[in-house]
Amino acid sequence: MAEAYPAEGRPRRRGRKVLIGFLVLLLVLAGLLVVADRVAAGVAERAIADQVRQEIAKQDAQSAAPQVEVGGFPFLTQVLDGRYERISIQLTDVRGDVQGDAVEVPKLDVDARNVTASLDTLRSGRGDVVAESVDGRGTVTYESLAKLLDRPGLTLGERNGKLAVTAPVDVLGIKLTVNGTADVTVAGNKVALRFNDLTADGLPNVPLARAALTRYAQGISIDVPLPELPFQLNLRKVEPKPEGLVVTADAANVPINSAG
Repeated sequence: MAEAYPAEGRPRRRGRKVLIGFLVLLLVLAGLLVVADRVAAGVAERAIADQVRQEIAKQDAQSAAPQVEVGGFPFLTQVLDGRYERISIQLTDVRGDVQGDAVEVPKLDVDARNVTASLDTLRSGRGDVVAESVDGRGTVTYESLAKLLDRPGLTLGERNGKLAVTAPVDVLGIKLTVNGTADVTVAGNKVALRFNDLTADGLPNVPLARAALTRYAQGISIDVPLPELPFQLNLRKVEPKPEGLVVTADAANVPINSAG
């Protein structure tokens, strides 16, 4: 006669079901927390974008709606602390006025680090959102830069990492095309252009013709003021690139919602 043994499989199976159910519940709760965290971050991003839009308008500049991203995770712990690792702001189609002409910056990326902002400030829109450091990088179109030089037919571009110019000129009654490059440096919050290497095919080899070309180079070698940069950014570097003149700027301890 076979001996009967107690069934041990059922309690084990029941225990596994409880454990699996508990793990599923934890995963659901974690997912809900992540969703809540991202929703809260989205609310803050919209609030900051609205304040940045107001500051751009105060500087008599225009741009498309700012795109804001609050970095760092989890966001809610940063809210409680009132300090945020990083806030990235992207401005597109920026237009600012310089001496009656519009200077176009198709894209301006701003990266704010170690930002302090109270929960009440984010909720009410009142109070300062202060960044310990801000770095900006934007591109000025060659078309708008050429307008500031105010020479008919003059075009600018990039050639081998340098600012290149092409322009029609009249030298001693002869219509010629000038080509050359410029040294580009920072002069305060201006861009210094120095055209030292201009040539023109067919230029008469006489001192008077060479002097006329030199005068033209001197006439377009100017310090070009840029529109007031947002967030109290100070110009640090300029680089000619195929897409335009790339400017790099920075600032410290900046109220990014009450700049300028």
